[in-house]
Amino acid sequence: MPPTADARTTEQTPLAAALSVRRLVEFLLRTGSIDSRFTGFDRANEGARLHRRLQKEALRAHPDYRAEVALKETLTCAGVTYTLEGRADGIFTADGMTVIDEIKTTAAPLEQISEDFAPEHWGQGQVYAAIWARQNALPAVRVQLTYFQVDEEQTVRFARDYTAAELDAILTGLLAAYAPWAKRAAAWQETSRAALRALAFPFETFRPGQRAMIAQVYNTCTQGGQLLCQAPTGIGKTMSVLFPALKALGAGVGGPVFYLTARGTTRAAAEDALARLRAASPGLPLRSVTLTAKDKICLCETRECTPEACPYANGYYARCKDALAAALDDDTGALGAEALQRYARQYTVCPFELGLDLSLWSDVVIGDYNYLFDPVVRLQRFFETRGDYLFLLDEAHNLPDRAREMHTAALAKSGFLAARKRLGKGRSRLKTALGRVNEHFVAWRRRCEEAAGERFGKTVFSPQKDETFDTLLRRLCEPLEAWLDEHREPDETHAALLQLYFDVRAWLRVADTFDEHFVLQLSAFGGEVKATQLCLDPSAFLKADFALGRAAVLFSATLGPAGYYKDLCGLPNAKAVALRSPFDPARLALVCPRRISTRYRDRAASTGGVAACLAAMVRARPGNYLAFFPSYAYLQQVYEEFVRQNPDLPACCQQAEMDEAARAAFLAQFAPAPAAPLLGFAVLGGVFGEGVDLAGDRLIGAAIVGPGLPQVGPRQEQLRDYFEQTRGSGFDYAYRYPGMNKVLQAAGRVIRTPRDKGVVLLIDSRFALPDYRRLMPPHWSGLTFADTPAQLAAMLEDFWKEENDAAAED
Repeated sequence: MPPTADARTTEQTPLAAALSVRRLVEFLLRTGSIDSRFTGFDRANEGARLHRRLQKEALRAHPDYRAEVALKETLTCAGVTYTLEGRADGIFTADGMTVIDEIKTTAAPLEQISEDFAPEHWGQGQVYAAIWARQNALPAVRVQLTYFQVDEEQTVRFARDYTAAELDAILTGLLAAYAPWAKRAAAWQETSRAALRALAFPFETFRPGQRAMIAQVYNTCTQGGQLLCQAPTGIGKTMSVLFPALKALGAGVGGPVFYLTARGTTRAAAEDALARLRAASPGLPLRSVTLTAKDKICLCETRECTPEACPYANGYYARCKDALAAALDDDTGALGAEALQRYARQYTVCPFELGLDLSLWSDVVIGDYNYLFDPVVRLQRFFETRGDYLFLLDEAHNLPDRAREMHTAALAKSGFLAARKRLGKGRSRLKTALGRVNEHFVAWRRRCEEAAGERFGKTVFSPQKDETFDTLLRRLCEPLEAWLDEHREPDETHAALLQLYFDVRAWLRVADTFDEHFVLQLSAFGGEVKATQLCLDPSAFLKADFALGRAAVLFSATLGPAGYYKDLCGLPNAKAVALRSPFDPARLALVCPRRISTRYRDRAASTGGVAACLAAMVRARPGNYLAFFPSYAYLQQVYEEFVRQNPDLPACCQQAEMDEAARAAFLAQFAPAPAAPLLGFAVLGGVFGEGVDLAGDRLIGAAIVGPGLPQVGPRQEQLRDYFEQTRGSGFDYAYRYPGMNKVLQAAGRVIRTPRDKGVVLLIDSRFALPDYRRLMPPHWSGLTFADTPAQLAAMLEDFWKEENDAAAED
């Protein structure tokens, strides 16, 4: 028999383990397979909404109903002192007996929802009941499971009565079963934290500004709060945040550290920094897991997360503990995509889910922003409640736009009409539901045509969501899910309807949060109608997300003005620091040809002047250069003019659609020690404008054509109106600040190391204006101006002459 909860181990110093109730029961009791049909898209958010609905209904039936009751209990079992925490969905009294209500939403068919549908659901209710009975000296408690079937909107309830002794035996049995895992975690924690306390900086010296950045990050991590750190290229940002965050873990902060990025290339930088720390301290007990997108890490040719289609999903929960144990014993401690796939093949488990499971046992979790900020895919296993987490956000200047995208949803009329046609002839509930949605789009098109005006064309905005449309979508979901379940062949029709289903769920999720920070945008063009629930201001969402952790450090080479980012990131009280560039400003020639206007109305007349400036830059010193443009169309115009003027100068162009191989091939042209000059034409704000490291003579110059202002259009103008009304700075928020951020990022491609020397041209008259100059960093104080291409050529020749003279002396 398991020991009772009052039993005390004979060991003198029991190990301590903090554990959520949900984690305990799911780890021990969950069975079966991964099945995306019944745990699918955005179920967590839909579940939360339905929980609130059911709790309100329960309150009407039971006036003493208490929702979301926080429970916490400390008890010792099998040599481990556990601190259990969780929230009971509801507690009330019925028939003179206390009832613990555990609410679950599911898309499983009603006939599958039996009393023994999911053992972990009973386990969760039983643990809450055991804690409540202990704390309130109750002789017995009833556990009620309330299932809500989301498609048919029916509620099914099961109830079981337990004595306090029975509940205590269940609880201690679970804790005893978990004890080996708790001891493993505690032993790792003890060894790892001791090693991190003694962790030494992996370089002999600090770069200029690096010590100051490390100190700021360490203080934020240990004391709590948020830090915005503008750290120019060359300081070593990745190591400057990871090293102090790990030292904070050694000082007693619980963690883990979440290193969150906007793109995959910066994830590799974090992995490299951790590898350097491990190499500098052999045997360092430091476990990190890199979360890779499901599509990229999946071992199947076609990703379909159901037990029938995927052997790695079938029976996952029966094998995942063995895979988990093996991965936790990995000597390297570095659990990236390759390692996860290796263990997944060995134990026939899903590598994506294995990575998620391993994140609970890791010191550092590396992944995309969406694992914290996207309400659809955030790590619910961590972020159901607040924790002692440390958030490190790389390239944080991307966060406001990314967050805005995460809380925006769009649908097009064509998607519903095409889906209806794919179903062929005959009548069905699904075709009827699709037809009604299509009819609503037709009504919207008439509305757009009637409201057509000079400013927005056939686009209208509404501060209110369309409740009728949302109801039509909810009625569509049930027959659409039924069709997807019945037609599982991986053909074009299935893929199209599955994507439509995901898009509809995304729309309904946003509709549940639609408030004064949103507008409904309707646009008609030709036969198409597009509807968008546009998030204008994501700051409230981000504020709530950051509150889930102990500390957050947002860092980038471009985080100015600080007030703008503090505002849009929902961090009004964050500390902001701007570190100076560690590089000699004399090694950068920063020149503005101020007689050229690249405003949209002037672009056709500017191509010759821009091409002449680019030629002057390349001819002053042959080497590798990039020129960044505000659009593909303008890029192509100047490219053609440049080639016409300079047939002897090699040039290459970024294409509108480039996969990873094409992007790699483009960058490979910028080789070190180039035998001939090369000018690459790229789009400002695109994949080559940031996150690209072309050190040394792989890139010796960049031209930024225009201040990067977003293209004027209905959506951008709506942003401008909103921020003018709410902040009094509409043009700055919608255009100037985002544009100059792109400029600074692109310019940062040139000087990457102390030995680099290069040129940055700012081609547009607006760069000379005070409103733009005030947004430039201190190390750009040497900005000079050229009035003609000939004057520019002479200035650049003088700049490079010093380098040539030094080389001749050597």
